[in-house]
Amino acid sequence: MSVLIVLAALAGLIILAYRGHSVILVAPLIAMAAVALTDPSAVLPAFSGVFMTKMAGFVQSYFPVFLLGALFGKLMEISGFAQSIVQLMMRLFGPQRSIIVITLTATLLTYGGVSVFVVVFALYPFGAEAFRRADIPKRLLPGTIALGAMTYPIDALPGSPQIQNIIPTTFFGTTSWAAPGLGLAGSAFILGLGLLYLERSRLRAARRGEGYGTHTAQEPEIRSDQRPRSAVIAILPLVLVAVVNFVLTRAFPALLGGSYTLSLPGMAKPAAIAVGPQIGIWSVLAGMVVAILFIVVTAWPEVRRHYHASAKPAIAGALLATMNTASEFGFGAIIAILPGFLVISHALSAIPDPLVNEALTINILSGITGSAAGGLSIALAAMADQFIAAANANGIPMEVLHRVAAMAAGGMDTLPHNGAIITLLSVTGMTHRQAYGNIFVMTLIKVAASFLVIALYYATGLV
Repeated sequence: MSVLIVLAALAGLIILAYRGHSVILVAPLIAMAAVALTDPSAVLPAFSGVFMTKMAGFVQSYFPVFLLGALFGKLMEISGFAQSIVQLMMRLFGPQRSIIVITLTATLLTYGGVSVFVVVFALYPFGAEAFRRADIPKRLLPGTIALGAMTYPIDALPGSPQIQNIIPTTFFGTTSWAAPGLGLAGSAFILGLGLLYLERSRLRAARRGEGYGTHTAQEPEIRSDQRPRSAVIAILPLVLVAVVNFVLTRAFPALLGGSYTLSLPGMAKPAAIAVGPQIGIWSVLAGMVVAILFIVVTAWPEVRRHYHASAKPAIAGALLATMNTASEFGFGAIIAILPGFLVISHALSAIPDPLVNEALTINILSGITGSAAGGLSIALAAMADQFIAAANANGIPMEVLHRVAAMAAGGMDTLPHNGAIITLLSVTGMTHRQAYGNIFVMTLIKVAASFLVIALYYATGLV
């Protein structure tokens, strides 16, 4: 019965989220219903002491990352930098290589710190135009954007500032650059196999005489009021995020040590701040601040003209994304204290290999919640200590644990009920029936990659 309560709670969250209900509202309601079925007297204490505590903790830690990421992405868009990068890629590869162009451009934007949701909005108009010119079926465009923005750049590429690569740093004491060798190998596998599949699909469509197609929903118009930008200048903000992140990841420990004692005149007593768990977050935030300042200085006329109209929806989107994930985090904390989850956790812990155990657990939970960040947060909040103990017992570095966790989170998360997938299809004017099949292939490749890096680590010791 206890396991059924957990499964029913997870199924309820999936169904209601798929039907468009706000996770911010339904997650606590379903979580408290699960507690009520277990012990009615524990509902209010669990809500205040567990759900809200964990939810508030997530917001405290990660809201700045969401906020600056959304603002940075919007500035890349209104400055014309994103458009310049797309145009550069088109010149380099040519229109017939539009799939490669859109994939690599999405990768540059995502790895540069632009929110996946912002990448979808910013890239779609140019992607649609490129596919139309090359007469490539539009149904392949969502899968192409998903490959470039929702796979390896968010969790496999070392140094990625995306939240999926940041969350493990606070549990394992690592940085966003953890296990660079495994991350690069996994990235090459996903990119290579994904491009091979999409290009073969394009060639098969061409042999059948299938072109872009006739579409009316969400067909974009390219803005013509942006003055041309130097591609070198346009790429520099992305480079700045990566470089500042890399440098400060190594500089902060030397500058601040393992702990910083905060003592200001207005404080009743000094507070010891643990530096280690914050390095990954602080480095990413600093990189984004530097990049934002660079955009403001180099594109001041465009920023001044469009900022007020664009900043408000960007900030609102960041807040909504943070609260959605935080609510799932609180939901996961409740699920983790239920008897049924202990049964499931015990069953998963029976898997002898710690890395396989971690990858399987996070893949399953990310698929259930339809969220990489949500599934990762649930799994690590409940089982991080268990993963760490098993890894230490087997001599596995925390960096490897970090990379496997991040890549597993980006595995089964892109099922049909995933919010980013629903947004992607809506923005591109495609339906699940028309375009989800190609996205699902990317999902399968991502899942395979998370286990590939495990095999590679055991076979070679690569970190």
